Amino acid sequence: MTIYYHKSRNLLGAKHGFYTRKGGVSSGIYRGLNCGLGSNDNSKLVNQNRSLVAQSMNVSPSALTFVHQHHSSDVITANKYLNHVKKGDALVTSNKDIVLCILTADCQPVLFVDNENGVIGAAHAGWKGALNGILENTIISMINIGAEKNKISAAVGPTINQKNYEVGTDFYELFHQKDRSNKKYFSKGSQDKYHFNLSKFNVSRLTKAGIKTVDTIGFCTYENSDLYFSYRRSVHKSEADYGRLISTIKLGN
Repeated sequence: MTIYYHKSRNLLGAKHGFYTRKGGVSSGIYRGLNCGLGSNDNSKLVNQNRSLVAQSMNVSPSALTFVHQHHSSDVITANKYLNHVKKGDALVTSNKDIVLCILTADCQPVLFVDNENGVIGAAHAGWKGALNGILENTIISMINIGAEKNKISAAVGPTINQKNYEVGTDFYELFHQKDRSNKKYFSKGSQDKYHFNLSKFNVSRLTKAGIKTVDTIGFCTYENSDLYFSYRRSVHKSEADYGRLISTIKLGN
């Protein structure tokens, strides 16, 4: 079965993929490549989907390494395989046998590599984690295991775009109070609503942190229902649940 993914020109030398939902064995609202065991999809089907991803990455399913994501700024250093055992929202490693995996459904996956020093990272960058430093902490954690900041490249994957990311005044004020310059990531919507540019915010955080090369996979998860799962779209359609997309990275080709 063929599954589909995006690659980044910034991550050459690291096998990786921002996987879409196309392909896979799940059905109904989870149709396609749902890789989220946290969904209410049949776990056997989810594990079959994960096996398809492992096959695409040329590894055994046991090499796929996850954390229990909880919208934090916590980074886990993976010296061995993990399977949702530890809580966190980013992973880093210098182990060539490990595939770092992040699950998303509107939040933005961010993949990192320092090819020269053999260090990779993967982050789940939703608004809360990004605002509280998940990207910066991932960079620091990579440096702690041998990376050099000026040799780290990053790629940000598909996420919900600004026109579909409507938020309230409280959300806007939270960002504004953190840093008044954050207002540039918002456009005014109707009445007391705003529209937030998560991708632009994350790219800015990366460049401010000293990452010189950042690639953007500029597709909207909300708008493209054939390609992506979307939490917000599922809410607007009154669906009971939603699937999760997977993004992966491994040292070497």
